[in-house]
Amino acid sequence: MALAKILWVDDEIESLQSQKLFLQSKGYDVHVLTNGFDAIDYVKDNLVDVVLMDETMPGITGLETLAKIKEINQSLPVVLITKNETENLMDDAIGSQISDYLIKPVNPNQVLLSLKKIIDNKRLVAEKTTTAYQQQFRNLFMALNSNPDYNEWMDIYKKLVYWELEMQKSDSPEMQEVLQSQKNEANTEFFKFVSRNYASWVNPKSKSAPVMSHNLFQFKILPHLEKGTPLFFVLIDNLRFDQWKAVQPTFAESFRILEEDTFYSILPTATQYARNAIFSGMLPVDIEKNFAAEWKNDDEQGGKNLNEENFFRAQLKRLGKSDLKISYTKVVNNQAGLDLVNNIHNLLSNDLNVIVYNFVDMLSHARTEMEVLKELAGDEMSYRSITASWFEHSPLHQALKKIADKNIKVILATDHGSIRVKTPCKVIGDKQTTANLRYKHGRNLNYEPKEVLAFRDPREAGLPVPTVNSSYIFAKEDGFLCYPNNYNYYANYYRNTFQHGGVSLEEMIVPVIKMQSK
Repeated sequence: MALAKILWVDDEIESLQSQKLFLQSKGYDVHVLTNGFDAIDYVKDNLVDVVLMDETMPGITGLETLAKIKEINQSLPVVLITKNETENLMDDAIGSQISDYLIKPVNPNQVLLSLKKIIDNKRLVAEKTTTAYQQQFRNLFMALNSNPDYNEWMDIYKKLVYWELEMQKSDSPEMQEVLQSQKNEANTEFFKFVSRNYASWVNPKSKSAPVMSHNLFQFKILPHLEKGTPLFFVLIDNLRFDQWKAVQPTFAESFRILEEDTFYSILPTATQYARNAIFSGMLPVDIEKNFAAEWKNDDEQGGKNLNEENFFRAQLKRLGKSDLKISYTKVVNNQAGLDLVNNIHNLLSNDLNVIVYNFVDMLSHARTEMEVLKELAGDEMSYRSITASWFEHSPLHQALKKIADKNIKVILATDHGSIRVKTPCKVIGDKQTTANLRYKHGRNLNYEPKEVLAFRDPREAGLPVPTVNSSYIFAKEDGFLCYPNNYNYYANYYRNTFQHGGVSLEEMIVPVIKMQSK
């Protein structure tokens, strides 16, 4: 590894000879100069990794030199060294984007620590991350194999997401591979867990079940409603927990995050089922029974999510809350987003404002259609990055920022997540079989039983029976369901795209976040 090149600028450089020798003994190449003008010329013509600079020098001050150096090389780290501890100098220095600030007389180890932080930070963080994950690997392995319950599964998934985000800092492909195989193993076990327990969770007589789509509102939103403090319930569709972590820093600029929780999406983990369940407070089988005219099955014509607001008002009535002043806003295109920005202040007089924001879902569906997006969101890391970038510049963020100084509460949730699919599985069905890649229903479905979770009687899964003898099947892990005709074409077309509807940690364990204005 090449020696890091340090430029030290101080008009009393002779007195720092011992410091220079100390840094050289630690492997740094140190060049010294006595004034700002020479420093500016030196940076123009030479490669430098870090500048250490005295603030008070004759001719041109450290801060003035700093400004000139930043014009030449914006990203060059500069450490300011000064006798002056006044607050406004510190403010000026920080405002001028210094990398560190040391007070004279400086101790050699202090300088060394500062350099390590700046130069070796990435390498040290990567090494530490890898070591820390190696230590955690065994704990996660034991947790996976100790028959976790639904709460422990939420915990395991959060830990896996935590390590996936940490591993972005590590440049060790081997460790990333180990983590990936641990995630795959977790999904294998999670599929078995859901297969054993799902029917009992959705059974109305169930004594023990996680919070799921159809009781999310009752348990996670309603308790936070209070007169006089508007509550915004923001549902961003198809937002995985790791994507929430990607947008969290932007939310944290405006809001205090009080609770980062998760809940379970119902099956199929698809918008029309999961989102209608959230707003109606019912399982799909009961929505169909109570709203026969509004509920549409996959194979029926017409929009499947056109009645959320009606379902929601009916749920409020059932829960004895029809006196609440509410608004329901759905954003499915950019114009609706801009309307939200303009109208957000008018919503402050309501007790409860529901905002449904369709973006991530469009992104995941567009991904399969558009080659550009396949490039942009080719894996989980870029999918997170594109989500963070979207949110930061979105009308939704602008709208929430406009009211962040008011006394409000925000609960952010989603309807389901998605998973990157890699393994095609053959399914044969008749003409009525649905086209979804992660779940299908139809009569006489022919499939490999090991590859799916099947419900011969949809009612056992809380689902309507679209046609007599219809059964539902759900893909597991990273599988996707393909018909035998044109099998290779579709297998290659959809491989590595983000899909939803099936059984995986990423699709089923999803965020519900409680925030308050600062």
